[in-house]
Amino acid sequence: MRRQPSGEKLVGLLGHSDTSGPDSEPGEAAPDRGDILARQVKADLLGRIERGEWRPGQRLPTEASLAQLLGVSRTTLREALRGLEEDGFLRRTRGAGTYLTYRPRLRNNLDMNFGVSDLIRSMGLTPGTRNPRVFQALGSPDECERLGAPTGTQMVIIERVRTADGTPVVFSRDIVPGYHIDAATIADQLGQGSLYDVLRENGLRVVQGAAMIRPLAANREVSSALEVRRGTLLLYLLQVDYDAEGKPVLLSHEYHLESAFEMTVHRRGPNA
Repeated sequence: MRRQPSGEKLVGLLGHSDTSGPDSEPGEAAPDRGDILARQVKADLLGRIERGEWRPGQRLPTEASLAQLLGVSRTTLREALRGLEEDGFLRRTRGAGTYLTYRPRLRNNLDMNFGVSDLIRSMGLTPGTRNPRVFQALGSPDECERLGAPTGTQMVIIERVRTADGTPVVFSRDIVPGYHIDAATIADQLGQGSLYDVLRENGLRVVQGAAMIRPLAANREVSSALEVRRGTLLLYLLQVDYDAEGKPVLLSHEYHLESAFEMTVHRRGPNA
């Protein structure tokens, strides 16, 4: 009898052993099966994490146990675990094991404009702030243009690391023209709260905003603030907020930890 070639299979994700490769165009090299399987294992583990099979801070089963559970080699498993570690879901320590650092993803509906603190609180987590800085500096030409301010306008800049249950998830840099409000007022009133609340209390009511979102690799400053590796993929949000008269009052640069957020947007169909 002719023997079939042996191969790994992923139990639970595919529900069967799939030995066929993905379709490829003539002349194209098929993707490496090991890489495909590692991505499948990573997706399976992430699903188990999101379903609460393991809790934050809990040590995961040994590599041997996980490899047996998923029906894959330890080499494939290690590649999947490495990917989850790079995304911030796991912490691996030599001699101590692999621990879950995951927190539930923060679901952000992009149709709604509200602060990071409200977003974190809406998920049942406790918002916090680390390393707040409030200072004044001359606005760059781009900042002045976006805020409709004269060139060389003195700006109030607020830098903060926002946390969810103590875990850094957003590094923000908010910029307000100094002729609207001074740095001392913001520093006195902001605390752990919302900048929108401070602005409203001082006569600046934000009614709408326009945001641009794109992926961005963390530079040295942002990676240090968010406690991730340099080059980690982030969601970068650049937003200008406007008052009731349509005048720009706030410019925000937000660097969201990609692994901590799930963003949705509702789009109307062409015949709506």
